[in-house]
Amino acid sequence: MAHSTSPIKEIGIDLETFSDVDLKKCGVYRYAESPAFEILLFGYSVNNGPVSVVDITSGEEVPNEILSALADDSITKWAYNASFERVCLSIWLRRNHPEYFSSYSIQGDTVGDYLDPSAWKCSRIWGAYLGLPLSLEGIGAVLQLSDQKMQEGKDLIRYFCTPCKPTKANGGRTRNLPEHAPEKWRTFKNYNQRDVEVELRVKERLASYPVPDFIWDEYHLDQEINDRGIGVDMQLVCNAIDIDANTKNSLLTKMQAKTGLGNPNSVSQMKEWLSDNGIETESLDKKAVKAIIPEADDHVSEVLQYRQQLAKSSVSKYKAMQNMVCADGRARGCFMFYGANRSGRWAGRGIQLQNLPQNHMDDLSEARDLVHDGNFEALDLLYENVPNVLSELIRTAFVPKPGYKYIVADFSAIEARVLSFLAREEWRIEVFRDGKDIYCASASQMFKVPVEKHGINSHLRQKGKIAELALGYGGSVGALKAMGALEMGLEEDELQPLVDSWRAANPNITSFWWAVDAAVKKAITGKTTTETHGLEFRFQSGMLFITLPSGRCLSYVKPRMGLNKFGSESVTYEGTQAGKWTRIESYGPKFVENITQAISRDILAYAMQTLSHCFIVGHVHDELIIEASPNVSLDAICEQMGRTPPWIEGLLLRADGYECPFYQKQ
Repeated sequence: MAHSTSPIKEIGIDLETFSDVDLKKCGVYRYAESPAFEILLFGYSVNNGPVSVVDITSGEEVPNEILSALADDSITKWAYNASFERVCLSIWLRRNHPEYFSSYSIQGDTVGDYLDPSAWKCSRIWGAYLGLPLSLEGIGAVLQLSDQKMQEGKDLIRYFCTPCKPTKANGGRTRNLPEHAPEKWRTFKNYNQRDVEVELRVKERLASYPVPDFIWDEYHLDQEINDRGIGVDMQLVCNAIDIDANTKNSLLTKMQAKTGLGNPNSVSQMKEWLSDNGIETESLDKKAVKAIIPEADDHVSEVLQYRQQLAKSSVSKYKAMQNMVCADGRARGCFMFYGANRSGRWAGRGIQLQNLPQNHMDDLSEARDLVHDGNFEALDLLYENVPNVLSELIRTAFVPKPGYKYIVADFSAIEARVLSFLAREEWRIEVFRDGKDIYCASASQMFKVPVEKHGINSHLRQKGKIAELALGYGGSVGALKAMGALEMGLEEDELQPLVDSWRAANPNITSFWWAVDAAVKKAITGKTTTETHGLEFRFQSGMLFITLPSGRCLSYVKPRMGLNKFGSESVTYEGTQAGKWTRIESYGPKFVENITQAISRDILAYAMQTLSHCFIVGHVHDELIIEASPNVSLDAICEQMGRTPPWIEGLLLRADGYECPFYQKQ
């Protein structure tokens, strides 16, 4: 266990752990909270020196100087996916060495069970900042490290880190220990050691591209928000799951009665039944069924409507809440810092707050009360579509702690504002300056008539909205269709004219796309630095960096020029797409999308920093959810959030919000 006697400045850590809770489904907070949780192996390196592995399972002890370093905020702790190590060590220290544990909580906060994240850094975040894969295996392969993650790891983790099925052969045991496979255990210790070594090599290779300190500050705030968690009304959640099961049974019984089928859920049986009733269809997916319903007679239409309700998976989110919620009724670990590779935006984990269904019901509170009380009969009586009601109530399962309220505040049209500002599209900037609706103004500019949201030509606002959402980044007819233009009542022959009129109304945005395209190509072909619209494009050591106003860089790995499917020259780079590391093609408007979304993300991060004295419990794209005491002013929060960061002076921001007793979309 001996290592250098020089003072400890930093420690690299990798843990192997056991728990009876499924880590993938439940997240690290719930996993480590289980009474069955324990640390098996503690691999560490002091000051980037040789790696030691402490075999805790076999009775070895972590040296006192390492234990005291864990809660010493002057010593940096490094790990790959550091939130796992930090949360696990927080629980383990509190249970086994409480004298070495200290937290960073203030009164009224709910982060007190965890070590202060400000002393932790994560090499996965470092890799993500540089556009590299998010897995240790992936990053090792891309960097072509001499030390690679050991392939046996997955099997060993399955063997030692999760419960096993009791069988006759294994003597009915529910867990594998070192004595059950000594050779495997030796390999497992080597695997733990190798992981720390790979992490050290990763840091070594990335040393020329340090992550700016302000990004680490954002990461630490992200960890604090994950530690704080968000309150979940578990009575509502459990009742919603039960009511959904009742509803499904009831719908199935009705469908069986109306069709005479043994299993109306079966696609082949249902197709045959439809065929007998004069309807032929290739598919029974949501879209196909929706198209058949208006054409069918009342009997068939009713059966298909039941089928649509039956297919609605309104409970998967409730089940995710059940999985992730901790003993104190709060779900933790819902946000992944730098989860979106290209823009650096957050990604959702577990419950995925980023894609909750919206709520549009007028009587949301009343419906919520019925589910909260488990009143299935009343729900069934009052609502034609109970699965739909359950779906709309998902957001409302998030609740502030007693005596508090939620303040939900979000930026108004943030991407449209950023894009207009960067492209210097003056008429749009004027719209924001006057506090007008960008969708109405866009429609007005496109169709050359006045458009008001609830007034003259209001029907054109939807066309303005869909054009704004689909066309800002070079999208054309395909993008309009993907946004649901045809479903919203637009005709096929209207789409190309819509594209043309949007581009004609926004000449500066269109020229911004191609200015960025030219700047990127010039930087790559000349291995040089170029600049346009206040953005810097730099080619350096086989990487393309785009410097944003905040000082953060977007990173593209191994960019080069190639030919696209149309035979014209385009940029390609290496990145993750659909879960695979591959070559990705890009061009001006796509880079503009990355840049605009990245700046919008930086503005949200700036607002989170300025409001970090509040209890932020969640954030979604451009929205913050704050758990506030009754006397906190909504206007003050919105005013603070809407302040323009000093690094993008002149950009007009606005934040709007509302208060609510449970989370909802207003």
